Amino acid sequence: MSDLATAFRDALDLLLSLDPELAAIVALSLQVSLGAVAVAALVGMPLGAVVAVGRFPGRMAVVVLMNALMGLPPVVVGLVVYLLLSRAGPLGAFGLLYTPTAMVIAQAVLVTPIIAALTRQTVEDLWGEYEEQLRVLGVSRLEMVATLLWDARPSLLTGLLAGFGRAVAEVGAVIIVGGNINHVTRVMTTTIALETSKGNLSLALGLGIILVAITVTVSALVMAMRGREGRAVHG
Repeated sequence: MSDLATAFRDALDLLLSLDPELAAIVALSLQVSLGAVAVAALVGMPLGAVVAVGRFPGRMAVVVLMNALMGLPPVVVGLVVYLLLSRAGPLGAFGLLYTPTAMVIAQAVLVTPIIAALTRQTVEDLWGEYEEQLRVLGVSRLEMVATLLWDARPSLLTGLLAGFGRAVAEVGAVIIVGGNINHVTRVMTTTIALETSKGNLSLALGLGIILVAITVTVSALVMAMRGREGRAVHG
């Protein structure tokens, strides 16, 4: 019990003193996760919107696949990205394996289906309201997509926050493609796993507190935005 109390005290000391190592790990984690969400948004939002307004053969299969991919196992994603980026893989010549870029790619693969699926649902709901009006105005399909994405931006921001929450808490994929290299690819989740196995509970607890704080903040923001949307709809 005394060892646990000491670990908590040391963890608080690290947080209050803004320990440089801890700060660097948190900064890299945020950099990787925000980068992954940005990439996922650039791919997932247009994809989800196109599926929402499009009518093409196999559309329902695409919707089902999109929803199913939201539950992709991180270790499987990490393995696939590892094989693509390894020396024997098709992208091995770029030398991206065991770099933050590889971690961004792995997290983006995990987050893209989440953002795409949430975007599709949101835009499809708006499409039901605006379809007739947009068709009367004679706007092109591309303009329809852009208009619906713009009008849905509060709900889409909620999707982005959900994607960020998934990315920042992920460990399986990033440890496979990043290698957990000190001062290079070591992020919060991989450091917590490593330091716990080494018995260095103070650093693990300090990072754990930050990770929980980030997760709670993201969840609170999502709930606040959903509440605001609900008041706007009923108001």
